[in-house]
Amino acid sequence: MPGDRLTHQDRRQIAAGLADGLTYAEIARRLDRPTSTVTREVMRNGGPGTYQADQAHRAVERRMHRRRTTSPAAAREGAESWGRDPETVREVATRLTDLLVQTGLPQMMAKVLACLYSTDTGSLTSAELVQRLLVSPASISKAVGYLEDQELIRRERDPRRRAERYVIDDDVWFQAMLASARTNALLAATARDSAQSLGATTPAGVRLENMSQFLARVGDDLVRSAEHWRAVYSRPETTENG
Repeated sequence: MPGDRLTHQDRRQIAAGLADGLTYAEIARRLDRPTSTVTREVMRNGGPGTYQADQAHRAVERRMHRRRTTSPAAAREGAESWGRDPETVREVATRLTDLLVQTGLPQMMAKVLACLYSTDTGSLTSAELVQRLLVSPASISKAVGYLEDQELIRRERDPRRRAERYVIDDDVWFQAMLASARTNALLAATARDSAQSLGATTPAGVRLENMSQFLARVGDDLVRSAEHWRAVYSRPETTENG
């Protein structure tokens, strides 16, 4: 029935439909399910090229088991988080992780970033990340270092816990855009110098000069656009009389 959880048989029909080259909408009609349910199920379990019904069903059973065995303290923490079900928060983080990985972010780094994004405070300690993601402190440390280098997160001292917290600022993507623009500017300068070294009128020199001009202009446009939209979305709301 629509709205119920997918059964093992449902998942086998999804796998069969993918093997037959059916679209998500066609598979959903066969199952009498929303297309979004089928799409989310497939993307959550490896995508259309690697989806396996048995493996997907076992993954669901493992999540259900973790949910049933959640400690009272963890359950309280989830209930106090704006009244949301902890499983819903985990599902949001999982979907966001998958999308971040598709953009090229390494898996562990994507998990940490998605975990921070799906937390109302926008900040967590290393111990909290270890507990939520069920990974080693070393894995968290490596991921945090990478994300700091990309200027996607920053760290600050939590005086109450005598520990460092990893924080996502409201303008994180603005800072990331600026970091990308700086990289473009460096590449543009290197390409320009290389073009001069090889000869500006040689085929290689022309190619490098074009690369330099393209990157420089895209970088300038990126900075202007980022600054404009940052200003738009950071403006305080005004009233009609304000």
